Amino acid sequence: MKQTTWVIRLEDTADNTAIEDLQAEAFGPGRFARTAFRIRENVPHRRDLAFVGLVGSQFAGSIRLSPILIGDTEALLLGPLTVSPDLKNRGLGKALMRTAMNAAELAGDRIVLLVGDAPYYSPFGFRQVPLGQITLPGPVDPARLLVALMNEGEMPEGPVHGGQ
Repeated sequence: MKQTTWVIRLEDTADNTAIEDLQAEAFGPGRFARTAFRIRENVPHRRDLAFVGLVGSQFAGSIRLSPILIGDTEALLLGPLTVSPDLKNRGLGKALMRTAMNAAELAGDRIVLLVGDAPYYSPFGFRQVPLGQITLPGPVDPARLLVALMNEGEMPEGPVHGGQ
């Protein structure tokens, strides 16, 4: 693995085009049909929990957290976590995850939900949601529905929808 030095900073509105281009490159047009994308569709992400990664002047990755409700409980939906395909497996995704999760915890947030691979996300405090406890408004592999509890957060229950 080639060692790379990252600069991670808060996302700026000027980054929007680069982030959209990176998501298109990483996930393709099928991303619009995914359940997690549809939940975030009309919900602005939290600017204080949105970060980008740079290598030199090259835009290399991004992460966003968006407010949601699980039943009546406030939570965050993590994603997308995006890393440029030509810079994968060099540690940027993990660095962005640590940055975003630390910022959410410091901000007092209690629950972060995501759809992803448990082996990758479990080191950041994520575990599988008990079957049927949290439901999304579209298809999701139950083994990939993960939650992290922080700041004495308790496991929520109910349907997920975008929060404000």
